[in-house]
Amino acid sequence: MVSEFAHGKACGFGRGPKPDFWIGEGPSSFQTAEHLKVITPTHIAFVARSRAEVALFHVAALQAGGKDFGAPGLRTVYHPHYYGAFVLDPDGHDIEAVYHKPE
Repeated sequence: MVSEFAHGKACGFGRGPKPDFWIGEGPSSFQTAEHLKVITPTHIAFVARSRAEVALFHVAALQAGGKDFGAPGLRTVYHPHYYGAFVLDPDGHDIEAVYHKPE
């Protein structure tokens, strides 16, 4: 089963009931005025298979020239098990890896 969800100017794609890959344009509810000064209007999110994979994404992205935009950690404002990490790529795109399950 292929799933597709749209949320404002964001869309998620994946297999099964919940998207694995998200891409969006424009400010998101979690972005502050300070965030919007340094980023492009593009946000890309990938679902990871574990918290460890989120951490590995963050390390690899920084080593590849990305800038820290949110170290791996819980973001309970979204839901109790939302564990994500954020980086800005060299062009200023906000890239995220997220894991949704308790660990």
